[in-house]
Amino acid sequence: MGARVVLLGTDPIALPAFDAVVALPGVQVVQVWSQPDRPSGRGQSVQPSAVSAWALSRGLALRRPERFDEAEDAALAALAPDLALVMAYGQLLREPTLAVPRLGFVNLHGSLLPALRGATPVEGALALGLAETGVTLQQVIRRLDAGPVLAARRLAIGPGLAREALRAEMGRVAGLLAAEAVPALLAGRLLPVPQDEAAATYTRRLRREDAALDFRAPARELANRVRALEGWPGSTCLVGDARLKVGRAAADAAPAGAPPGTVLSADASGVGVATGDGILRLLELQRPGGRMLPAAAFLAGFRLAPGVVFASEPMPPLVGPRPLR
Repeated sequence: MGARVVLLGTDPIALPAFDAVVALPGVQVVQVWSQPDRPSGRGQSVQPSAVSAWALSRGLALRRPERFDEAEDAALAALAPDLALVMAYGQLLREPTLAVPRLGFVNLHGSLLPALRGATPVEGALALGLAETGVTLQQVIRRLDAGPVLAARRLAIGPGLAREALRAEMGRVAGLLAAEAVPALLAGRLLPVPQDEAAATYTRRLRREDAALDFRAPARELANRVRALEGWPGSTCLVGDARLKVGRAAADAAPAGAPPGTVLSADASGVGVATGDGILRLLELQRPGGRMLPAAAFLAGFRLAPGVVFASEPMPPLVGPRPLR
């Protein structure tokens, strides 16, 4: 029969790793857990999570509880699992749950721990402008992403890489790590290494107000933030009564010579805006009710003359040395 493994995940980033585990010889995936079906899309029709849809398409046993409670513990115990693998599940697991599998729960986390613990490590890496991140396999304990490290794989962050592309790369690397590390773990060949608590940093869940840009910040920090928040909540800037959405931006180290938020140029190469250090060039913009357009097409329908000033709004940090709320 082989090793009995259960999988817990919700987000599509987990699918390459789960595919890798299903394909392992000598491994039987006996159950998948995911979040309940939720309203999704423009019409808000109820849809299964990406992991639920994946499990159903492969005929795998699936449970979708609102919370992992005592009833789920009993269902898990009845399976007599050797190992539980988690990636982007979205629920905090209780101590009695963690004790059920023979080898416990292990989690694939999208950073090189102890850096970027928490819910948004991909976004945190981009916001910091890191050149490298990775995926870590760690033993799950009740403290946030603080369990011992079992294995890791590094991942370079290419210049200009934004959130969705990095998530796709992260999923691919997680699949490679799962294919290597899960068999080694089941065979007892992985040694847990405690994390260095002094080096820990933390991310948090994103909020709608994170979209606002503060032009008093350096241009490079602003460009990194636009990359990090691609999709939702995105990045926005306020000019007059209009809140514009920024799709892509690039930093220019040239001195601005004007107060932060001042439009310095507006042409086919982008909208140059003065910042606290350097110039932020807005390459794609969207007006309310419109579509995201390259700067040249946007400016054909929305006038932005040099001298116009964008508002600078508070920009809450995405990463910190202590857990963030």
